[in-house]
Amino acid sequence: MKKHGIFSGIVLIGLGIYFLSAQLPLPFLKLFQGWPTLLVIFGAALLGQAYSGREYQHIFPGVLLFGFGLHFLLIQSLKSWPNKTGMLFLIVALAFLLSSRKMKSGFVQSLLFFVLAFVMLFSDRFNYFFHIIETSISFVWKFWPLVFIIFGIYILFVKKK
Repeated sequence: MKKHGIFSGIVLIGLGIYFLSAQLPLPFLKLFQGWPTLLVIFGAALLGQAYSGREYQHIFPGVLLFGFGLHFLLIQSLKSWPNKTGMLFLIVALAFLLSSRKMKSGFVQSLLFFVLAFVMLFSDRFNYFFHIIETSISFVWKFWPLVFIIFGIYILFVKKK
């Protein structure tokens, strides 16, 4: 890291607030006690370093740490927040997307993770569709030997040396 001041400053401020919140008897600060808050602090520090120090290789881990920490904080505080594996894939997709904007690579990976996250988050709504695909594949799978037969006919009669 070229400029250590930004990363170190954010970490020190974040840890100071984290430990001070343990000392103060305010109920809303108790939400921020725990390991997810530490992920948010270090993720924010990496993102601050990435954007202010133009060290864009820190965007991906910064978004991952910040996003995972925020996700686990929201699971604790909001009962309506989705506690599904698809949310983790969505955070990874966002990390790839934001990183790809500056690093010029990783955009395809972000699209793949977005699709995977979408399928995992909304798979209960696609049960009928998945059933159709499963029965179609099982029907086609019965006839896979036809590929050998067609390829053999091609080699014997169509392909000329």
